[in-house]
Amino acid sequence: MSHFSPFFPSFSSFEECCFKSLKADLSDSESPPPVVLDSSFLVMTRESSVTFGYPDATIQGQIVATYDIGCIIGTLVSMFFGDRLGRRRCILTGCCILIVGAVLQTASYSLAQMIVGRVVAGVGNGMNTVAIPVWQSKTARADNRGKLIVTQLVTNIFVDELWFPFIPHSSVSWRFPLAFQCFFAIVTIALVLVTPESPRWLVMRGRVSEARSILSRLLAKPEYDPTVVDGIQNLVATVHHESEVQQSSILKEIFASNNKQQTFRRMLLGAETAFFQQLGGTNVIAYYLPVVLTRSVGLSNRMALILSAVDSMLLMFWGSLASLVIDRMGRKRLMLMGVTGSGICFALVAVGLRYGGENNKGMSILAVVFIFMYYVFYDLSLLSIPYMYPAEINSQKMRNIGTSFATTVNWVFVYLVVVVTPTAIESIHWKYYMLFAIFNVCFAPIIWRFYVETANLSLEQVDRLFEAKYEAGKDMTWSEATRIARTETPVGLGDAKAAETEYCENVA
Repeated sequence: MSHFSPFFPSFSSFEECCFKSLKADLSDSESPPPVVLDSSFLVMTRESSVTFGYPDATIQGQIVATYDIGCIIGTLVSMFFGDRLGRRRCILTGCCILIVGAVLQTASYSLAQMIVGRVVAGVGNGMNTVAIPVWQSKTARADNRGKLIVTQLVTNIFVDELWFPFIPHSSVSWRFPLAFQCFFAIVTIALVLVTPESPRWLVMRGRVSEARSILSRLLAKPEYDPTVVDGIQNLVATVHHESEVQQSSILKEIFASNNKQQTFRRMLLGAETAFFQQLGGTNVIAYYLPVVLTRSVGLSNRMALILSAVDSMLLMFWGSLASLVIDRMGRKRLMLMGVTGSGICFALVAVGLRYGGENNKGMSILAVVFIFMYYVFYDLSLLSIPYMYPAEINSQKMRNIGTSFATTVNWVFVYLVVVVTPTAIESIHWKYYMLFAIFNVCFAPIIWRFYVETANLSLEQVDRLFEAKYEAGKDMTWSEATRIARTETPVGLGDAKAAETEYCENVA
């Protein structure tokens, strides 16, 4: 049932890919470092600078931010229309919008057109960053859901790190990487056209016969096989149960004080993972590593670019290792380990930068070492968890809205960090890195006190977990509620053993 989960979503995520053009003449250590322009990463070469009238650092920073603004708009579009469109149409729409944005950027001969193109592409990407995690959470089995999402993200990182050869004295050096975004969007569209809609979404829309047909195909069984019939009955019963316990309007559902589903708490838990990721310092490194290494550490441009390439490869390596532990150790323990380790790394980076320099190379080396060590802890935890946890923790009715809210928080803080970082590095130097060390340390007690483990729990078991805890109140611990969720038969889902072995949410 989960066999297409690792492939379809990973292709869909390629719209986020980062395309880099190599800096001309890497041996020229006196030339200014490349300026990175967003998550499609257009390096400002001489050719692109001529095309856009030599924009200064402030304008370049705003070009970066326009892509993130588009992503924020895209997540808001998904929040209001995602459940109406369904996963397939939402992803198709996002890909088509992204293609339009890529074409506008590729054909740009003015700064205004480039900015418009980046906003449009961001809208498409923002829609897909909501639809794809929700799709994955519903198509993966509980025992390998984390592994599949991590695999998708690592695949995405591999494409993120494509480097295209620099073609001197030609705008092709930056136009081709931007145009190449269309390739992956087209591949995604082709896959979506042969991919079925979520049976659970179809049941929610009252299209039970279509859901039965798709479920039978996914299970490779006849439509009236007992497994398929039980699966559809379970889906219908679950949707009816959620309708009974949830409030009549979205706002009442979110803010009601007597809500057994604890919707507000669950939305906050999902959104806070995105907050932890961005305020934990990832984009200080991901967006500006060459700038950090040249301006803060004092390395040459050539060495900064080489180390950035090495860092990209390590990002894939440690991210791959996360797939081996994400379902075994669980989300909560990995987040605790991640923020604690990241806090220590940023603190040591700050110390190295404070006392390093021409007269103390050892401390500068210390700073570089712990910049790389930071990615070990980040890749094993907050690289992937913010993309899976919101879709896991929210109820079926609120899953799209909760994931959209979390993704909006993510892009808002991406925008904030990307805009602030160049000025902060120039103004407060090493203290800026110490700030992220403090943030990470502060996150640890929040995770320990408030977060709930979702690893190896089906989405229905997560719902039951919150209901059981609400009903028992302070007399029950979250561990006890988890045991109840694992052992009790979900309301209306029949035999617990059958629900475990033929858990229909795997294909919902």
